[in-house]
Amino acid sequence: MTRGIFIAGNDSAISRAIEAEAIKRVEGFTVALIPNRLAGMPKSTPQQTNEKRIVLDWNPSSPISARTLVLAAENRLDRIDEAILICSPPSIRCGAAELPLADVEIMINDHIRGWFFLVKELAAVFTGRQRGTLALVFPEIPGVKKDDAADILGPSSLASFRALTQGLLSTAHNEPYITMGFTTSDTGNETAFAAFIFKTIDEVNKRNNGKLHKFGKFNFFK
Repeated sequence: MTRGIFIAGNDSAISRAIEAEAIKRVEGFTVALIPNRLAGMPKSTPQQTNEKRIVLDWNPSSPISARTLVLAAENRLDRIDEAILICSPPSIRCGAAELPLADVEIMINDHIRGWFFLVKELAAVFTGRQRGTLALVFPEIPGVKKDDAADILGPSSLASFRALTQGLLSTAHNEPYITMGFTTSDTGNETAFAAFIFKTIDEVNKRNNGKLHKFGKFNFFK
């Protein structure tokens, strides 16, 4: 394989669009999905199989699993050139008094802690190779309508990932690899957002290092 693409995140419209773009570009890529373990959440619809899509197991709450995952991705790809991490957590709408305790623990372990473990392992690989691209992708925190029940856990997870991204971007100039952030508020336009992400990665240079790229309805590109 000429280009090793590693994708990680929960099953979402954004992750599916990014996978579709990866299929266009490489002979094969690896995918690690956060398992859907939340009580009462509908199970994800199985994605259509594709011979280019190599699915790897991941337990986000385990630092050992993060290391094993990265090693497995390297073994299948030969090397990881681009790691695309996508945080688009599910919504759990209920009052604070009704929060399921098990879901609180799952969200913290899988959608907050897990990203720190995985970023550490990828950074170690890229530092050792003195090259690589780390792309962190997330939607903007959605607004809440007046009569909607609060979604406390989803936005909290997004806020943590955004803070992690900002910290990594602020120190990117000290690292031997490229770090970029991507965010969008344009819900329903995930296909164009994914194409924008890959176009930016394809044209990567030191000037893009440490930048947060915002995509919206007024972004036009060829």
